[in-house]
Amino acid sequence: MPFSIPLAAAIFFTIWFTVLFAVLPFGVRSQQETGDIVPGTDPGAPVAPRLLAKAIWTTLISAAVFAALAAFAVYAG
Repeated sequence: MPFSIPLAAAIFFTIWFTVLFAVLPFGVRSQQETGDIVPGTDPGAPVAPRLLAKAIWTTLISAAVFAALAAFAVYAG
């Protein structure tokens, strides 16, 4: 392994949060777009954010990016 365990964890969580911010907007529809505005809420609030699915996709993408980074670190020296 090219990284120590604490460094690998820190790199993975940094990648994970970066990817999370990229994945969060995918598939989000606002209340205004769907025409189903709940009284007392912001019309731009999401209807169904599907956070669990986004967390799973974020983890899968982050694992692939981390594996590519680790492979690069091994082969680059």
